[in-house]
Order: sequence, then C-alpha cells, then structure tokens
Amino acid sequence: MKTRNLIRLTALLIAVVALSVTGCKKDKSTSSVDPASMQQLANDENQVQNASDEAMNDVNNILSGGNLKSTESLPCNATIDSTSVVNDTITIHITYHGLNCSGTRYRTGQVEIKKKFGSHWYQAGATVIVKHINFTITKVASQKTITLNGIKTHENVSGGVIPQLGNGITSIVQKTWGNETVTFSDNTTRVWNIARQKTFTGTPGQLVMTLDGFGTEDNYSNLVVWGTNRQNENFYTQITQSVVMRQACDWDPCSGIKIHQIPSDSKSATLTFGFDSNNQPVTGTNCPTKYKLDWQKNNHSGTAFLWLP
Repeated sequence: MKTRNLIRLTALLIAVVALSVTGCKKDKSTSSVDPASMQQLANDENQVQNASDEAMNDVNNILSGGNLKSTESLPCNATIDSTSVVNDTITIHITYHGLNCSGTRYRTGQVEIKKKFGSHWYQAGATVIVKHINFTITKVASQKTITLNGIKTHENVSGGVIPQLGNGITSIVQKTWGNETVTFSDNTTRVWNIARQKTFTGTPGQLVMTLDGFGTEDNYSNLVVWGTNRQNENFYTQITQSVVMRQACDWDPCSGIKIHQIPSDSKSATLTFGFDSNNQPVTGTNCPTKYKLDWQKNNHSGTAFLWLP
C-alpha cells in the first residue's frame, strides 16, 4: 500500500512540475510582448498632429483674413510681423507668447509663412510655405509639451476660405506635405514626414475637419505620417477611415481609424476614435475623451482604451 501511494505521489509531483514549467514558458513568451511602444507611438502621433493643427489653424485664419492687421484674424497672445518683402515673396512671422484663445494650449516660438507677393489664398491651387521655428506647445489639461521645427507646403486645393463656409461654399479642401523635426518632453528628437489632406465643412465656430492621408512610401499608401518612433523603429501611419474632428470638441478626433505599422518588429496598432470615459462610443454632439487601441505582434494581440493626449 505504501509503495502504491509513493508511486501516486511521485506521479502527482511530476505532473505539477510539468504544469509549472509549461506555465512559466507561456508567461515568459507573453511577457516579451510589450504593447507600450505602440501606445506611446499612438499618443505621440496624436500629440504631434494636434500641435501642427494648432499652428496651421492660425495660418489659415491669417491667410483668410486678407488684411494682416485685422485683429479678427489674429491668434491670441501672438504678434504678427508682415513687413519683410524680398523680390516677389512676402514673409509673415507669428511669434507666440501665451495661451491660445480657448485657453487650452500654451504656445511659444514662431511660425513663418512665405507667399508670393500679390497672390491670393482664396484661389484654387494657391500655395504657401510654412516653417515651424522652435514652435513649442503645452496642452494645459495634460501638461504634455512638444516642439516642432520643419518646413511644409500648404495648398488650397479647392479654393475659397474658411470664413466663407456656410455662405455659398459648403467645403474647403487643403493639403499639407513636408517634414518636421519633433522634440518630445523627454528630449527625444525624431524626423517625421507628413502628407495630410483636410476637408473643412460646417460654419465658423462650428467647423468640422475631416482628415485623410495621401502619402506613399515603401509600398504603403494613404499615409498621413511616417518616420521613426522613439525606439528608432521605422513606422508608417495610414488612415483607413477618415478621421473627423470638431471645433466644438477642441479639435479632438471624434471618429475614424488609423493604423500604425512597424514592419521591422512585426507589430501594428489600429486606433479607433470616438469613445467616452466609460469606453463607450460617443453619440450626438458629445465630445470624446478616449480612443481604442487594438495592438498585434506576431500571434499576440490585445485592446486598450487610452486617454486623448
């Protein structure tokens, strides 16, 4: 009887050890999959876009205002210098030194606009060159800071200006492309390429901006941005469903889908916008506070709901 019990106990111990080893192997394999880099890339890209949009909205306001001295077209806590004219080019400098008009972001640095003297921004196909010069922006709610330096071409594809929306014009299409050096709050610096198309609808004060990507690189299409992330991995960000932002929601993304691809590490992340604090889709005129991130690496995957930056 004792011998039989000893045999049973030995078999049980072997089974327990085998299960423990198997469990350890499984845990080790799973723990090697860290979605944090994908979450960081998603937040970084959203933050860069918000900072860039903040400046480009001011550029649009100034170009649309016609009279550069008109206070109606000037951003808050900024000064405008448009006296520099060389040959056929006029240079406009926006120098920032405080909060934006809504009090949601603090800006410093400069944005430079170069345009042909006598050209008119309202004409279809009109272009300007926009340069960020140590343009630093901090979101008041999160205290996250980012600095942009770079040169982009800004084109009025459709013609017309934003103040005309709802008054004979139903939509305005603009394209922006180029590259910028991004410095994050940890002093990490990366160069990103940009190819954004924006379609504005609605009326001033209640504008809706629809964002699409038109870039192509390394067999990827519909790219809105691509470059290297903080881990020095090449990434490609596609918009597969137009991202819709509303002025009433401080230009936060209310719907749409982006996909971040990092082929060197066989991982990707799909961002679906438009969720509330309870991880539920927003409805009606409610503004979002979160977005959903579905990540995948090899055979592993997961889902996280993240706060908008």
